[in-house]
Amino acid sequence: MKTAKMLDSEPPDLGVPLKLHVPSISISQLKPPSEPNNSVVRQVRSQFKVSHKSEEFRRQFYPSSTTEEWNNWRWQNRNRVRTLVDLQRMITLADDEAAAIARHTGALPVGITPYYASLLDPLDANQAMRKTVVPVLGEYEISRGENEDPLGEDGHSPVPGLVHRYPDRVLLLVTNFCSVYCRYCTRARMVGSAGERSVKKADIELALNYIEQTPVIRDVLISGGDPLSLDDDRLDYILGRLRKIKHVEFIRIGSKQPVVQPMRITPELRKVLKRHKPVWMSLHFTHPDELTPEVEEACGRLADAGIPLGSQTVLLKGVNDDLDTMKKLMHGLLKIRVKPYYLYQADPISGSGHFRTPVSTGVELIRGLRGHTSGYAVPTFVVDAPNGGGKIPISPDYVVGYENGDLLLKSFDGGTYRYPDLGHSLESTSTLDLTKRGVS
Repeated sequence: MKTAKMLDSEPPDLGVPLKLHVPSISISQLKPPSEPNNSVVRQVRSQFKVSHKSEEFRRQFYPSSTTEEWNNWRWQNRNRVRTLVDLQRMITLADDEAAAIARHTGALPVGITPYYASLLDPLDANQAMRKTVVPVLGEYEISRGENEDPLGEDGHSPVPGLVHRYPDRVLLLVTNFCSVYCRYCTRARMVGSAGERSVKKADIELALNYIEQTPVIRDVLISGGDPLSLDDDRLDYILGRLRKIKHVEFIRIGSKQPVVQPMRITPELRKVLKRHKPVWMSLHFTHPDELTPEVEEACGRLADAGIPLGSQTVLLKGVNDDLDTMKKLMHGLLKIRVKPYYLYQADPISGSGHFRTPVSTGVELIRGLRGHTSGYAVPTFVVDAPNGGGKIPISPDYVVGYENGDLLLKSFDGGTYRYPDLGHSLESTSTLDLTKRGVS
């Protein structure tokens, strides 16, 4: 499909390194060396921080670049790790990884920002974060129940780029580009395809018109690909069009950019987001090693701009499926002002078997969090039901049963407690509800 006049999600090769502007001053304004000009100091401190780890990586693998370029999100996009040769320059690939990369064609290519590449272990193929972005041959093994569109999004798409599954909310897909491609992506069938561009401008308009003409829609989630990969003016336009629709009450943006490309959170982007408040943001975190000083600053910039932040984490085998890792991640998120929101069971996309855990693993993780740490640190564990069933919460069974009108509950510490419950029991209420739906 040709994509002429598309909204270009990967910035064109026109980026200019960020430069520090030092105002001209007269001789009379000069201060002794021990008294630096405060305006200059403030401007220096306004630059995005670079951790020691990132700086060492930049010097080793991008020696001709400057710190200003490293902090330019357009530069990060243009210098992404894209090929087998790129990766071999930075890490020692296992045979399994090298073979998988050489074999790849089509959507979900290799794509890793230099910043995120700096977090990968160059020697350990079993490092959690490395598993999430470097292909392995398991991607080519199809297990029972897997398919390219397991959530049935295409079947709930009334117009291109829009998914209308729930009655009052829609998913607006504005791009198929991500600066980093997660190997377990739900939309592996489409991201990174068609030259890594956003969907056609005409399709965006068609989707916006559908939302405008459907008053039942009160909630719009902007996703993709990654919508923060769009230029500020294009994102500004989409948000502005949505904000003009009176029945749209709630606008959300789903993004991993603050995690994989934190320098994308520029003062200019903050202005765009503040202009269209309230805008909520769902950020995709995977592992506590992602909680770097750069990411903390990016999330702080968003929070300070009044953007409520929630996290969406996918449960992945060998990555974050143990309690210590999950607890550390959830605690770390709260410390940078991100509320743990959803823990997703990995979707059964084609070739994802090596990532998926039993559903019982997620239940046990919630059991290990609930009551053992702050309630704010406990996400809702959900299975996004195949074929468009939507998100279904799954939690440990804390209900023991009924006795003499009391509801018997098991607490986090294993004790059983009584609650005087009035009316129908949980079992009878469930039966009544199913009867109303005609289910037997």
